[in-house]
Amino acid sequence: MPRESGQKVVATNRKARHDYTIEDTYEAGIVLSGTEVKSLRQGRASLVDGYAFVDGGELWLDAVHIPEYTEGTWNNHAPRRKRKLLLHKHEIVKISHKTKEGGYTLVPLSLYFKDGRAKVELAIAKGKREYDKRQALRERQDKREADRAISSRKNLGE
Repeated sequence: MPRESGQKVVATNRKARHDYTIEDTYEAGIVLSGTEVKSLRQGRASLVDGYAFVDGGELWLDAVHIPEYTEGTWNNHAPRRKRKLLLHKHEIVKISHKTKEGGYTLVPLSLYFKDGRAKVELAIAKGKREYDKRQALRERQDKREADRAISSRKNLGE
């Protein structure tokens, strides 16, 4: 059987980009049990409430929902358990220093398979205030309207 290649996205956290200003991103491996991997391969996961934290020099991912594997037996996994993340030590130290600063947190952006291995994209992020969110939405809407006007102008000229 040939090895997997490429990238297959299982879940994304679109709300994170709306609620947070992304400062920096990291790719980390995840320590999973067998039934968790099988459940992820079925494309079932939710990153909505997930967050990561540094504890004792190790990086942990918590509150990410990977539902129980339907074909699993009594040794199925707990859906919202803590999962260890795999990163280089210097990256964990850098993340730890950054999150100890005020206002920064670690949020998972996406969960995917890369060359057959489960990975999570983590972001060091700072929470947006309500007016920042409204301003970002307004800018996106204005850009969309400008693009529409330009494209309709091009269509009239042809």
